[in-house]
Amino acid sequence: MQNRITRLFGISYPINQAGMIWCSGWELASAVSNAGALGVIGGGSMYPDILRDHIRKCKAATKNPFAVNVPLIYPDIDKHIQIILDEGVKIVFTSAGNPKIWTGILKDKGIKVVHVVASVKFAKKSEEAGADAIVAEGFEAGGHNGREETTTMVLLPLVCNAVMIPVIAAGGIASGRAMTAAFALGAEGVQVGTRFAASIEASGNDAFKKKIIETGEGDTKLSLKKLVPVRLIKNKFYEQVQQAEDKGATPEELQQLLGKGRSKKGMFEGDLENGELEIGQVAAQIRDIKPAAEIVKDIWLEFLDTKKRITEL
Repeated sequence: MQNRITRLFGISYPINQAGMIWCSGWELASAVSNAGALGVIGGGSMYPDILRDHIRKCKAATKNPFAVNVPLIYPDIDKHIQIILDEGVKIVFTSAGNPKIWTGILKDKGIKVVHVVASVKFAKKSEEAGADAIVAEGFEAGGHNGREETTTMVLLPLVCNAVMIPVIAAGGIASGRAMTAAFALGAEGVQVGTRFAASIEASGNDAFKKKIIETGEGDTKLSLKKLVPVRLIKNKFYEQVQQAEDKGATPEELQQLLGKGRSKKGMFEGDLENGELEIGQVAAQIRDIKPAAEIVKDIWLEFLDTKKRITEL
């Protein structure tokens, strides 16, 4: 299959793996890219020297295109950008910030830029800034999320109608059936996070991966909306946040409760009670941990089968 997304990235399948903090290291990114999709290194949880190491290891492990995700609110964003330029990265996904600041700089160096948005407003701003494509992420998604709580099924057609550049759907997508639905709503690609977090190559802790496949319907919730909204698996830390919010805690009090390194404690170190466990609602559909290449194959074959079945209706 060839469309604007596969041609933009130079990949076989219009599927990219999300750049998840603590889960999306070079091993996962290279495995996804070797399978014909687009692997993405999650730079948001990496110090600059660590990011450089992951980029170099990824280049050694795959000859196929891969990308780096950079949250624009990252404190050392200028160092990350310089490393991306120095290492010759060809595709960058930006998120959590104003795309106007860095998009032009990256594009001047021949880098393809994709910005992640949760609203039509920021989709338009991304297009105006010169982004090559947009990820429209519904609030079903794991990790940091939109305050508007717009679902993927509502957000996606709104964004597709508002911009001319290609749109990648994200949030609640872990199967070929979901990919088919996204394409029916106007997407030309899909971004998959939670399904790849539960892969063998993901860099998250094994205890966290096991928790993902044990997560059921209703076991995640959007939290910390007074700070930066984030979807969490309910655990001891989540309950502490909920109690604080119910009592009317200020953003400063919530920040103190959150502290530093909370997501690393949960997802990377495996503290399932006191850590921040970021994952999407679609975890309720996932019941196994498997190789990334098998995940890509499963999604693609189910997409083709579903598309054929719908055509025959």
